[in-house]
Amino acid sequence: MYLSSERAENLKFIEQSARDFAEQHIRPDMMKWDESQEFPVETFKKMGELGFLGVLVPEEYGGAGMSYQEYISVIVEIAKVCGSIGLSVAAHNSLCTGHILQFGNEEQKKKWLPKLATGQWIGAWGLTETGTGSDAGGMATTAEKDGDYYVLNGSKNFITHAISGEIAVVIARTGEKGDSRGMTAFVIEKGTPGFSGGKKEDKLGMRASETAGLFFDNCRVHKDNVLGKEGEGFIQALKVLDGGRISIAALSIGISRGAYECALKYSKEREQFGQPIAHFQAIGFKLADMATKIEASELLTRNAAYLKENGMPMTKESAMAKYYASEASVWISNESVQIHGGYGYTKEFPAEKYYRDSKLCTIGEGTSEIQKLVISRHLLKD
Repeated sequence: MYLSSERAENLKFIEQSARDFAEQHIRPDMMKWDESQEFPVETFKKMGELGFLGVLVPEEYGGAGMSYQEYISVIVEIAKVCGSIGLSVAAHNSLCTGHILQFGNEEQKKKWLPKLATGQWIGAWGLTETGTGSDAGGMATTAEKDGDYYVLNGSKNFITHAISGEIAVVIARTGEKGDSRGMTAFVIEKGTPGFSGGKKEDKLGMRASETAGLFFDNCRVHKDNVLGKEGEGFIQALKVLDGGRISIAALSIGISRGAYECALKYSKEREQFGQPIAHFQAIGFKLADMATKIEASELLTRNAAYLKENGMPMTKESAMAKYYASEASVWISNESVQIHGGYGYTKEFPAEKYYRDSKLCTIGEGTSEIQKLVISRHLLKD
């Protein structure tokens, strides 16, 4: 992938802005947020002022008007410091905001995108349910037509920003279970009667990124809040997830870079047998493998982004990027803990946090097994 000199300079500026924000506003409190599972709403909303919450949204709707290469850079730099905040930025941009941007009509875009892009509102996106993870087509949440309204009943789980979000895009069943044309996407604002968030999940990692359930109890949603047409929700969701895979790949790269950089620093400072441990071949080879996997992850991810922003098919490529980068992140984070030795198992060093945070990347927005399924189907189709 080659960029013009002007765009390359712009990319460097975006990277530096995200890096500076992460160092100044996230790093000082990231372990406190991790310990208490606090989602720092005000800090998160500050990113809206810099355009980080509307990277892909056109300027006419209050966004930064940038593309996927810039978006990747923002996610990488934030996640390099804290995976939790990187995850929240990714979910807000690519899922809730991205769904409205991609499938909303002009009136809907003008109504909701400015608030999302500027950080005035935080967005959530609801597809997963307790009984339907990878099998989203079997969802139980229903939306029954009642005049100009739809009445939603059911629940969603593992939803980022389910409690703090002011708005959510939710997929509900309007047809028969298992029918890919039997689901519809709805935009629901906080305060709508019958719509509520549940208990925050107590997670292994990504603890500062709020995860909870969404509940619908005879929740009445006007037909004007339907994105696209009735029955298009599942098809829309699959297209949204294509972009979401790029987000998680970028998130994985950021975590990998953070884990690698702290391991590199430690290995240069830690001495054993009269020399820094970085000088031992066993450690040097680990660092070489880590750096190579990060480079490969980024090339796969930026290639998928290039295809995405140029309107080319990229389902296979985004799945490859997400699969490889997320698995590499777990491996790299594990090696970082190993290089730190006993200190890697303590909270005195950040290696253990990268290790805990990395695992979500192989699960969220499609497990590694689902990515391999997507890739293999494309290979067989070709």
